[in-house]
Amino acid sequence: MFLPRFYAILDFACFDDSSALFTAAEELAAAGCTLLQYRNKTGNARRMLDEARELRARLGPSVSLIMNDRADLCLAAGFDGLHIGQDDLSPDSARRIIGPTRWLGVSTHNPEQLTEADKTSADYLAIGPVFVTSSKANPDPVVGLEGVRRARELTRKPLVAIGGITRANARSVVEAGADSVAVISDLLRDPRKSAEEFLRVLG
Repeated sequence: MFLPRFYAILDFACFDDSSALFTAAEELAAAGCTLLQYRNKTGNARRMLDEARELRARLGPSVSLIMNDRADLCLAAGFDGLHIGQDDLSPDSARRIIGPTRWLGVSTHNPEQLTEADKTSADYLAIGPVFVTSSKANPDPVVGLEGVRRARELTRKPLVAIGGITRANARSVVEAGADSVAVISDLLRDPRKSAEEFLRVLG
């Protein structure tokens, strides 16, 4: 799989309503973002499916869409892939549901988890939080750039770094071995301008 350097995550918890989420998604796409994850930890399934289908309709085929956690909604909304955490479905179960052609990503937070995930059919592995993050109420311990370097040594799969990544530190994360950086908070204020700057920094 080809993993772009810039991986945008839209977390519904960061927006006032669905309309604001859709507007941000369109601005990210207009800036050149080609990979976007939809994350909603609190919504009911019907609302999540409606939002996911609306994202799919608005963004079209030029943006690959990843569903967070919900394999069933990934299929129902026609998304391109699924991202799961350590407390979600197992990678094997997720793969059975989404099939062989959709992307599967797995979050890891230490070398042991990454080594286990590397043995699965996951298409990419995420490592983090790299830096202190405000996007999770109870984040795992920060791994730092050294954690990214260690992760790079342990897998040949595409590696996504996540957690506290900003325009100021994104380049250092790639230089430490990440193939892609996942960003949440640093996209919120002005999504299009932020994304354009990330794409410029990441080259």
